[in-house]
Amino acid sequence: MQEKGTISIHTENIFPIIKKFLYSDHEIFLRELVSNAVDATQKIKRLSSLGQYNGELGDLRVEVAFDEEAKTITISDNGLGMTADEIKKYINQIAFSGATEFMEKFKESKDANEIIGRFGLGFYSAFMVADRVEIETLSYQDGAEPAHWTCDGSTEFEISEGSLAERGTEITLHINKDSEEFLSKHRLQEILDKYCKFLPVPIKFGTNTQEEEDGVDEEGKTKYKSVETDNIINETNPIWTKSPNDLKDEDYLDFYKQLYPFSEDPLFWIHLNVDYPFNLTGVLYFPKLKNDFEVQKNKIKLYSRQVFITDEVKDIVPEFLMLLHGVIDSPDIPLNVSRSFLQADGNVKKINSYITKKVADKLAELFKSDRKAFEEKWTDIGLFVKYGMVSEEKFYDKAKDFVLLSNTKNENYTLNEYKDKVTPEQTDKDGQLVYIYTNDPAKQDAFIQSANKKGYDILLMNSPIDNHFIGHLEQKLDKTSFKRVDADVADKLIKKEDALEHVLTEEEATKVKDIFNKAINKPAYKVELESLNPDELPVTVTMDEFMRRMKEMAAMGGGMGFYGSMPDNYKVIVNGNHKLISRILNEENTEVQAALSKQAFDLALLSQGLLTGAELTEFVNRSVNLI
Repeated sequence: MQEKGTISIHTENIFPIIKKFLYSDHEIFLRELVSNAVDATQKIKRLSSLGQYNGELGDLRVEVAFDEEAKTITISDNGLGMTADEIKKYINQIAFSGATEFMEKFKESKDANEIIGRFGLGFYSAFMVADRVEIETLSYQDGAEPAHWTCDGSTEFEISEGSLAERGTEITLHINKDSEEFLSKHRLQEILDKYCKFLPVPIKFGTNTQEEEDGVDEEGKTKYKSVETDNIINETNPIWTKSPNDLKDEDYLDFYKQLYPFSEDPLFWIHLNVDYPFNLTGVLYFPKLKNDFEVQKNKIKLYSRQVFITDEVKDIVPEFLMLLHGVIDSPDIPLNVSRSFLQADGNVKKINSYITKKVADKLAELFKSDRKAFEEKWTDIGLFVKYGMVSEEKFYDKAKDFVLLSNTKNENYTLNEYKDKVTPEQTDKDGQLVYIYTNDPAKQDAFIQSANKKGYDILLMNSPIDNHFIGHLEQKLDKTSFKRVDADVADKLIKKEDALEHVLTEEEATKVKDIFNKAINKPAYKVELESLNPDELPVTVTMDEFMRRMKEMAAMGGGMGFYGSMPDNYKVIVNGNHKLISRILNEENTEVQAALSKQAFDLALLSQGLLTGAELTEFVNRSVNLI
């Protein structure tokens, strides 16, 4: 029996396009062929369980082998197998049913996955790396004859009698010159580890090598025997396929170490398991974040029926959950998935919402069941929770009950608890509640101490997301605003009715401002005289809260370009009630007067970390002279 034919009159140019257009993703040929082999073994198992196949199943497996000398890679299984007619149907016709459309539309596609997914070209990805492909197959059906199919990458194929003696399929790729990198154990192992590590059928991987035997043959040549070395490279029942009731904490931690060998243990995890209205399993871990966004992203792996698809899960998982690690597996997401599919698919949107809800529920449960443990983990959880509240409305609604505000005394409060705590002391004359915070307690210590003396509580807001989080809370919380502790002098942070009176006359006040303006001589620093507590510093340098926040947002890429381009402007607040200011005013020696003014100003800069370089050196020298 031998038959020759043409795959399709419309597809004369299809192989060059597959080879060229899919080149950047050509390692996926192995994923496609191994996945097909796994499907074939799963199907024979299913038929057996339904009583539609009564033969021995045997040791169901898939084998991947390569021969560097012969330049071949072979993928074999003992699954369903095919008859010659089925080869014609599934390989020659169905795989190419979209060929005409493919020829018209391939240019629109952005990536190889999209092409393969839209046009059913999974098997034909073999031609990205091979210039000839052979199939040896024997169907499970009674009386079936083995069949052999071969194609050299043109549109012509040949079917003849096969040589396979046992049920299954063996696909041999004759690797082309450009793809010889795949004739390496290390390279193939790398691809199998990436895509096939958790497939539900054992995958054997090995190489056919030759070992020298004793003696020589009739022609006097050394005799060799063939030795096969192989091993199972996958775990067929990963933890996300099991019931949480059958798992211990060590199982989850061991699996985490398997996924991320050099990471610290996670804080905790969530086991996902849903079968309606979509199918989804998985385990998501909360890592220790260490205030570092970028290092942590793209650590969730997406699978479809235990076949790895991608670790770019942006559309399936909400943006803020990208900080989590772990695995999501959904058969509702096709293997050959594309970005445009993910963005449009209804199931993906439902999965997105479900995961958000599960994470929020888990955090709420942890908070309620053991608040102390929750607080101990807050440094790591906090970044993640705040990110979620800022970016996801539904998450905010749930998280507002367990998000914590931490102060400089290491105390933690929920939003409602904190409001009750500070309302008596930190409500201004207009009934506005003012939350005071620091993002650098060491640098802003002088300001913190001044605010503490007035009975104010200072929040610690030093995570990368806090700038956005503060703005978000101001929109959400009624009559509440935030001020950084160094945005003004302590007396002015919260405007009360009882402002102190100047001890200086109007003429003296004008003179003081003139003295300081001359001593400072910098347009970016605007001198203002204030009536403050005599115990406060003589001079304080501050930046307006609104301007500083806008500039910080611009620096973080928050679309505030106008503010980002503006120069820094500061307020120099001179405390008219401090005795040093009276001394400067009454000093008759203008040089001493200027030196004292500059010294007081430099001290204010020093407390803000704004005194550097030559100006710092000058300050040190002046300090020695004054002493």
